[in-house]
Amino acid sequence: MTGTTQPALLSIRSVRKSFGEHEVLRDISLEIKAGEFITILGESGSGKTTLLRLIAGFEQSDMGEIWLAGERIDTVPPYRRRVNTVFQQYALFPHLSVLENIMYGLRADGVAAGDARERAGQALALVKMEGRAQASPSRLSGGQQQRVALARALVKRPLVLLLDEPLSALDANLRQQMRLELKSLQRETGISFVFVTHDQEEAMALSDRIALLRAGTPEQVATPEEIYNRPATAYTARFIGQTNLLSGSVSTGQARVGPWQWPCSATDGPASFSLRPEHLRIAGSARDGAIRFAARVSDQAFQGAVRIVALETPDGQQLTARLAASVDCNRTHEFEFDPRDVVVLPPEETD
Repeated sequence: MTGTTQPALLSIRSVRKSFGEHEVLRDISLEIKAGEFITILGESGSGKTTLLRLIAGFEQSDMGEIWLAGERIDTVPPYRRRVNTVFQQYALFPHLSVLENIMYGLRADGVAAGDARERAGQALALVKMEGRAQASPSRLSGGQQQRVALARALVKRPLVLLLDEPLSALDANLRQQMRLELKSLQRETGISFVFVTHDQEEAMALSDRIALLRAGTPEQVATPEEIYNRPATAYTARFIGQTNLLSGSVSTGQARVGPWQWPCSATDGPASFSLRPEHLRIAGSARDGAIRFAARVSDQAFQGAVRIVALETPDGQQLTARLAASVDCNRTHEFEFDPRDVVVLPPEETD
């Protein structure tokens, strides 16, 4: 589904967008494949929702082009674009039944009542809500309202479904459930989903690829596994998951961070190093090439199956380790890590 030879279904080409003096999107290019679930991830103000609105046609870009299935769409009105949007607020019509809400767009497009009813029923079945066809939206839970909003968007058979933080209004347990249902629904329909969120855990759980935006430009676009295990920049390493970001250098084939050094093939010069907390462990029997060091446990937090442990080394290095909850962490330990688990990054930019 996400192979490199597959042509793009949706192509965003050198798009720029400003609001007054504030440049929100800066020369952004992105290609999305048919049947792909891609998440636009970023902090508040990164431009992710603006990008979604440009695709939908609710905003117009200052420069650049957007193409869908071989047709340029940034020059045509929203109703002529084969995309549909599910918003944070589901915006269901309170005076219409669930079935009538789903039929509404079809009827507005001139679809005959019988055909519209049949297609709406199929969409309800797809989201497992056929038993609530005659219910009022006000009688539905948040999760049920989301399913209806999804059915209303899918019934028009879009090529791309845009989702603007649709899980943000749900409680934690329901969000977990709806993630699974959303992923299953996307696989069943085969429609390309473009999902916007600021929640990196949500992005990791749902996506075929993640496009991480920073100040209106892609910082990294990659699979969840690649973006977590091989972040391209210090910003990505810090934003996706938790990491120990260390400052050091590379010189003549050796990485150096404080008193630690190990063989490294990166280019000579200043560097940052990303070491995930799960790659720190209490030292056991000697391991070839492992970096061993003493550290004092300064704090810890129990999190069910794991324990998050704050460490301080004799030279003042502050580290975080993720250990099994059963590990005794109430004293000074000798820790270690495998240098092969350390990702070398360009030196961190300072604002």
